[in-house]
Amino acid sequence: MPALQARMRPHALLVASLCALLTGCAGPPAYVRPEVAVPAAYKEQPPDGWQAARPSDLQRGPWWRVFGDAQLDALIADLDAGNQDLRRAEAVLRQARAASDAARSSLYPSISGGAAASRVHRAGASFDAYSLDVAAGWELDLWGRVRSGVAAAEAAASASEADLAAARLSLQAQLAQSYLQLHIADAQRKLLGDTVESYRRSLELTRNRLAAGVVTRADVAQAELQLKSAEAQRLEAGIARAQLEHAIALLTGRAPAALALGEMPLPAEVPAVPASLPSQLLERRPDVAAAERRVAAANAQIGVARAAYFPSLNLSADGGFRSNRLGELLSLPNRFWSLGPSLAATLFDGGARAAASAQAEAAYDATVAAYRQAVLGALGEVEDNLVALSVLADQERVQREALAAARTSLEIVTLQYKAGTVSYLNVIVVQAAVLQTERAVLDLRGRRLTATVALIKATGGNW
Repeated sequence: MPALQARMRPHALLVASLCALLTGCAGPPAYVRPEVAVPAAYKEQPPDGWQAARPSDLQRGPWWRVFGDAQLDALIADLDAGNQDLRRAEAVLRQARAASDAARSSLYPSISGGAAASRVHRAGASFDAYSLDVAAGWELDLWGRVRSGVAAAEAAASASEADLAAARLSLQAQLAQSYLQLHIADAQRKLLGDTVESYRRSLELTRNRLAAGVVTRADVAQAELQLKSAEAQRLEAGIARAQLEHAIALLTGRAPAALALGEMPLPAEVPAVPASLPSQLLERRPDVAAAERRVAAANAQIGVARAAYFPSLNLSADGGFRSNRLGELLSLPNRFWSLGPSLAATLFDGGARAAASAQAEAAYDATVAAYRQAVLGALGEVEDNLVALSVLADQERVQREALAAARTSLEIVTLQYKAGTVSYLNVIVVQAAVLQTERAVLDLRGRRLTATVALIKATGGNW
């Protein structure tokens, strides 16, 4: 007997080595996150007050609180509770998690039971047949097919989780931008309202001068035209304001008629927020994380495709009772059982497995390209908003200087008109320039606020 064992030992080692080699061939490639060339710093310089953030600076909490607006905080909470796009993304995540649980269940044996009663006719005789049995089956995952499927499902669930975070961040940014633009719309309407009152006073002054015979009827007509034009602009601004309010209502899961926001003052300052480094985008951007998890899922699917080349080994067991008399069904002589392995392999499939393997590898390459493009897109968004904030800050400063000059010019030309040295047309030209410059300043402030939100979103928000 020892001699037989000695002769069998090399064969056993050979079989074990062959199984190990085949297992290595069947498994997926070792997963490594695809490399992407990420610069050490951004090309565009951040605006004044911005700086490269240290890890401790990166806020993982409610990013919108940098604006210090309690009403915005409440609206974001309403969005989380009522937005239907978020509900859909959450349902997709639950589906992915359930699929992961289903895949993981394949790692364990399955057990089933059954009972049957039938009337059987055989060889000219009829009799009753009763059975009660329990069956168990388990696939031995020698080639990693089940484990690869589990890894793919888990990575897909992680991608869905990141998709949910990306959807939430995008909707939060959209709401914050609409809310801040609502501030700007209110400021525009207030400016136009003040302008209308100023033009009314100018019209009254011109009418009094007409009555005194100092000016002509043409001056009065010009003043009336300017007043009506400003009133029309104020009405036009009301359309934008109403549409922004409707958009906010829809984002928070309400019908437009269910939300009414009062007029709000313009934010005093544009908040300065630390900008993360390019390398941190790979960790902070949820859409980049989702793309990377899809690469991992596609890599695991290669293992599933490779395992199809190898036979599947199943252990099965079945046992119970069978009898043609119901009263004697559970008696000891009527019991039965079976236990044993089964091996099944595809001998010829016309190239189906090779095609499936090639498809899995191509799908992996596609997800790698999508991941790298997501990283490049993230870098581009940050660069775009950095340059926008920097240029817009300078542009607003210059526009405010132009506004100060326009107001001074208006004071001078108004005094000249009252003294009778210039016509009312000169006053109208300068008044129009002042209004245009004031509206440009408000527009630039709105664009800076919107770009601030866009930059926070581009750097990952609170991911």
